Amino acid sequence: MFGKTGLLLLLMLVFYSQEALCGTKCIDSEGEAVIVNNDVFSAKAEAVARARWAAIEQTVGVEVKAQSVVQNMALVDDAVSKQVRGVVTGHKILREENRKDTIWVKINACVEPAKAKEAVSSLALNNSIAVFIPARKPKVVKEFEEKYKTPYSKTQRSGLETRDEYDETNILSETLIGRLIEQGYTVADVAPTHAMEAREIEDAIKSGNFLMLRTLMYKFLSNVILIGKVDYAISTRKGEDIGYGVSMPFNNVTVRLTYRIVTRDASGRTVILTAGTEEGKGLAIGLEDAAANGMKDLSQKMTPIVLEKLGQYIKGIAKKIQVKVDGVADINSNFEVKDALQHIAWVAGVEEKGLGEFVVSYPENAIYLANSIAQKGIFQVVNFSPYSISVKYRK
Repeated sequence: MFGKTGLLLLLMLVFYSQEALCGTKCIDSEGEAVIVNNDVFSAKAEAVARARWAAIEQTVGVEVKAQSVVQNMALVDDAVSKQVRGVVTGHKILREENRKDTIWVKINACVEPAKAKEAVSSLALNNSIAVFIPARKPKVVKEFEEKYKTPYSKTQRSGLETRDEYDETNILSETLIGRLIEQGYTVADVAPTHAMEAREIEDAIKSGNFLMLRTLMYKFLSNVILIGKVDYAISTRKGEDIGYGVSMPFNNVTVRLTYRIVTRDASGRTVILTAGTEEGKGLAIGLEDAAANGMKDLSQKMTPIVLEKLGQYIKGIAKKIQVKVDGVADINSNFEVKDALQHIAWVAGVEEKGLGEFVVSYPENAIYLANSIAQKGIFQVVNFSPYSISVKYRK
C-alpha cells in the first residue's frame, strides 16, 4: 500500500513540475475594433481577438507590433486567428466600452510563453534586420606634457589620460543602418532599447550564445541579426619617437570589428550566414578623431560585405507562391496584372502559367505578399495560405 501511495505521489510531483515548467502567464491586455453596419457583436469579437494577440506580444516582449508590420488589419486578424489557437489558454473580459464608432475591451488572458514565441516568430520578416554593434572607444580625460632626461638627451613629449567608453550608436552602426534602409531592408535598431549590454554581446560572440540572439529575433520580429563588437588599439601616439629623432605628428588608431550575421532556418534552428573580423585605420591629431576616422574606414569596408551576404540570403530563400487572379479576361489584362505583381517589393520574379495564373518568387511569409497585393488598390484578396493566394482583379 505504501509503495502504491509513494508511486502516486511521485507521479503527481512529476505532473505538477511539468505543469510549472510549461505553465501559463496571465496578463491584462487591450483591444479595439471599428463597428461596421451597427454589428457590435462582430466588433467585440474582433476587439477581443486583438486583445488576445496583444497578450501574446506582451508575453514575448516584442518591440515591434504585428499591426505595424502588416498594415492591412483584416489580414493580420486572419493570421492571428490561425496562430492564436492553443497559445491563449483562456481569457475573461474585465471591461468593455462602446466608444461611438468603435468598441474597446480590456481582458485578462492566460498565455503559454513557449507557444507564444512560435506564434510571434511566424510573423517575422526575412528582410527585417536587427543591428547591434557596440563600439569601445577612447575618451580623453586630460592632456599633459612629460619632460625627462636620458643619458644622451633631454626629451619632452605630450601625453594623454584616457578612459574607455562603450558607444552603442556609432559611425559604423549608423552607416550600415542607413545603407540597409536605402536597399529596402527593414532595420530594427537595437541600441536605443538597451536590450542587451555591450559586454554581453562580447560574451555571446565568443561563446556562441544563440539563445540570446533568438531572444532578439523574437523581440524585433526579425529573422536576421547583425551582431558584433568594435574594439580599438592605439598603434602610435602623437609625439611618440618613431626613430631618427622624428616624433609622430598624429595619433594612429586601429579599430577591429568581430561580427556575425545570424538567421533561422525553417525549423527555427539558428544558422550563421557569415562571421569574421575586419579592421580600419585612422590618423588624426586628436585621439578621439583618429578613432572616428578608423570607424569611417571600417564602415567603407564592411558595408559591401553585409549587403552582398544579405542579398545572397534573400535570393536563396525565395519560395514559389501561386497567385490566382479572378477577373482576367484577356492578354492585356494579364500583362497589367503581371506588371503590378513584379513591382511589389521583394518579388524576385513572376512566371505566367495562363490567364490569371502566376507563380511569384517571394522570400517572405505569404501574408506579406497578400498584403502588398491588396494595397495595390486594384485587387481584392479572397483567400491565402502559405503557398497560394486568391484575388479578384478590379480593373
